[in-house]
Amino acid sequence: MTEITPDIVAEHGLSPEEYDRVLAALGRTPNLTELGIFSVMWSEHCSYKSSRLHLKKLPTTGPQVICGPGENAGVVDIGDGQAAIFKMESHNHPSYIEPYQGAATGVGGILRDVFTMGARPVANLNALRFGRPDHPKMRHLIAGVVHGIGGYGNCVGVPTVGGEVNFHRAYDGNILVNAMTVGVAETAKIFYSAASGAGNPIVYVGSKTGRDGIHGATMASAEFSEDSEEKRPTVQVGDPFTEKLLIEACLELMASDAIVAIQDMGAAGLTSSSVEMASKGGVGIVLDMDAVPCREEGMTPYEMMLSESQERMLMVLQPGREAEAEAIFRKWELDFAVIGQVTTTGRMVLNWRGETVADIPLAPLADSAPLYDRPHVPTPKPAPLTDVPASTDIAADLLKLMASPDLASRRWIWEQYDHMVGADTVQRPGGDAAVVRVHGTQKGLAISTDCTPRYCYADPYEGGKQAIAECWRNLTAVGATPLATTDCMNFGNPQRPEVMGQFVGCIEGMAEACTALAFPIVSGNVSLYNETRNDDGTTSAILPTPAIGGVGLLADWSRSATVAFKAEGEAIVLIGATAGHLGQSLWLREIAGREDGPPPPVDLTAERRNGDFVRDRIADGTLTAVHDLSDGGLLVALAEMALAGNLGAALAALPAGTVARDWYFGEDQARYLVTTADSDALVAAADAAGVEALLVGQVAADAITDPANAVALSLTTLRSAHENFFPDLMGN
Repeated sequence: MTEITPDIVAEHGLSPEEYDRVLAALGRTPNLTELGIFSVMWSEHCSYKSSRLHLKKLPTTGPQVICGPGENAGVVDIGDGQAAIFKMESHNHPSYIEPYQGAATGVGGILRDVFTMGARPVANLNALRFGRPDHPKMRHLIAGVVHGIGGYGNCVGVPTVGGEVNFHRAYDGNILVNAMTVGVAETAKIFYSAASGAGNPIVYVGSKTGRDGIHGATMASAEFSEDSEEKRPTVQVGDPFTEKLLIEACLELMASDAIVAIQDMGAAGLTSSSVEMASKGGVGIVLDMDAVPCREEGMTPYEMMLSESQERMLMVLQPGREAEAEAIFRKWELDFAVIGQVTTTGRMVLNWRGETVADIPLAPLADSAPLYDRPHVPTPKPAPLTDVPASTDIAADLLKLMASPDLASRRWIWEQYDHMVGADTVQRPGGDAAVVRVHGTQKGLAISTDCTPRYCYADPYEGGKQAIAECWRNLTAVGATPLATTDCMNFGNPQRPEVMGQFVGCIEGMAEACTALAFPIVSGNVSLYNETRNDDGTTSAILPTPAIGGVGLLADWSRSATVAFKAEGEAIVLIGATAGHLGQSLWLREIAGREDGPPPPVDLTAERRNGDFVRDRIADGTLTAVHDLSDGGLLVALAEMALAGNLGAALAALPAGTVARDWYFGEDQARYLVTTADSDALVAAADAAGVEALLVGQVAADAITDPANAVALSLTTLRSAHENFFPDLMGN
């Protein structure tokens, strides 16, 4: 038997104080298996011990919400007895260590979170953050992550329909890979994870258990060095073909009434799935470790419990239904084993080779996990922006922005994803939000992921508000009624007060925006310790990145709006007020080489008023194209609409007293660029609704022109600048 020493405790990520709590919970010294179980359940990744206190500030309810945080995924009502089920999760550290498998298994894990609740997955998205494009490792990381996402999603048969990609030096040593899945289920057939029924059988289904991924949850809850080779075994290995079989087998069994509870084996594998099921149901469990299907010889209970091998599920069945369930899983060529039963003891008991190898009270593992109110200091408000350089060439600035890493075309990425499989994708990648038809109906789901980390770094509170508002705006821009969000909170070391201050500030800004926009958060994930220990012993944190994934509903998918200009002569109208805010803008960073000033303020009243107006105009057919304004400002949005429609624009004279640089590249919020055949009627309707609307030009043939500011850019020149970044970077 392994002696439990302070070094072994530290290797398991437990502090001396936490180990004392383990001793108190058990009333004795744990064995190695018990220590491993406590270590993963009390890891930051599983227990949210630094974040739970503040996550409670987020609004999570509403008339549309069927199930909020606490289950595998969030559930919202979409009418007609149907529900959308969705969640976003991180796979950051694994993707830096082994980018292909890290990203692939991130997709696999989030798919299981959704179909374990009874939903058929209908769409995948991702939110990716990379370091400097010229960093020595970045091409390898980009290629691996993109191929991993495509390799898994394409094979499993779920379309990857959208996402976002940003670059910043803060991610050089710790990239972010956040994956989101949306599924559709019948509201009468939603499955939950709370185990019940003393004596009910606990069954294991899916792939066999191997030694891959052991200590994955612990690894994801700590900093790691640049030399990550030694942590490669903590990265899981995925098999999308097995996942496809598992989806079909689970959904087939779910059509019966055999399942009492179901949980996927994600982070911490068999440990987390069994503990969560038992603790949520207020019951106990006994597991026979000899019955666990293993693919490697000589695996110990410690390894079985901590393995994060993929494509595995745990179920509680109605008694007597084992043979029926086994027949389904064997038909799909998957493992099936009865490995335990539900008890009334409130304890987890593991038996192996005739001996009890673990006996742990469940309450301390889950409900009584450590909870910390970490010291935090607010981020100082940034100084006002001063001495902004003039723009000497608006056209040249636009070309440089459209070719920059954060704005260049992502075609190289999304063309590697199968975004049409299933034949229900209505709007492909490249617009404000993806739109997926609810199969067999006229309804559509609009889906978007959004966050502006540079705003969150400068002012976490305003940045948190903006992340929610931009997601709400993107759903609105296609005509959808925003329903709810999921979040993926990516931050640095929470034991640093300035990092914890960023987390708290973003949460509070998000909470205000969710309330004002009736846009609750129904699921999510927290990923902390996204920092790299440098060779000189210092650490550097990522930018605070609260990625937001939103879902909205269209009553009729065929009436959704798109960003593309449709016809020459149509009026181009700007909805929303423009002050020309350049603080933290991409123009300031890419053209002036500066990252300073405050981010644009977010007026939530204006967001709601302007967005509701635009959505109503989409519904009544007034608008022919819609695009929200965000990174890069008005002229970038107009260029994107022009390229999408292969039509140009003749711009009108700027408002009196306006500086062209500020007007064209300011990143003021709550704005949309729209086209219409009747600008007078649109402006009059906006005025009646208290919405600012201004005619800014007309759709033209094949160039963007503004003679007053020496702008005359052909679409060919613009497209060349926009499309070449990724092919040039990746060498193809």
